[in-house]
Amino acid sequence: MELVRATVLANEQIMPSTHVIDLVCPSLARAAQPGQFVHIRCGPSWSPLLRRPMSIYRIGKDSVSLMVRNVGEGSAIIAASPVAAELDVLGPLGRPFTLDATSRRLLMVGGGYGVAPLVALATRALARECEVMLLVGAATADYVFPADNLPPAIEYAVSTVDGTLGHKGFVTELMSRYLDWSDAVYACGPTPMLEAVARLTRPVQGVSGAMRSRKPVQLAMEQHMGCAMGVCLGCVVMTRHGYQRVCRDGPVFPAEELVWEGARV
Repeated sequence: MELVRATVLANEQIMPSTHVIDLVCPSLARAAQPGQFVHIRCGPSWSPLLRRPMSIYRIGKDSVSLMVRNVGEGSAIIAASPVAAELDVLGPLGRPFTLDATSRRLLMVGGGYGVAPLVALATRALARECEVMLLVGAATADYVFPADNLPPAIEYAVSTVDGTLGHKGFVTELMSRYLDWSDAVYACGPTPMLEAVARLTRPVQGVSGAMRSRKPVQLAMEQHMGCAMGVCLGCVVMTRHGYQRVCRDGPVFPAEELVWEGARV
């Protein structure tokens, strides 16, 4: 982790209110791992005061790309960053995804903005000759992550809540088609979606009475953050080991470690 000045190489709007910003920063690119994030100062003034966390979307040789959704004052400033501007960036931060050497067929589930870190993970997995199935969910077709922004080797299926594109319903409703095929599951998105992924992938008792073995399931939590360095304790979630910080102990957690609304999953 270091504090760096990163130069904006490109800024492209890929969906309504959603931009991909390419940043030139060799030291950050060398250190970054899929699932990690950066903490960005919103502008030259101290208003807004707090930095904003942004998931690392792509990792290049000398650059990283971020997917920035304009949802408020701070993110709007970052999303509007012009080419050649310098951003004050702290990172990379957090615990990343890990790729098990024995897993060859990977199921990834992204809800809304949660697709961002899965793109970096899928790209790395393809380089290791893994097969990747990416399930993408959104409220409506306008906010579905565009398929032409993905490596062509990724298999891709879409779900929208209103049925305007792909399956009508929640993205987790698509998982049953691919669970038996997959060796490992990765997900990022809203907390209710992650809870559903954890529930759908937990071991169950088969007809013979034996428990189905648990495949690796890793969940990247989305949480509001203050310092992003583990000091303010503003982003804690409940786990089997007590409260843990999403910014330092996560954002990626094994599914079996997380506790959902007082009930162990």
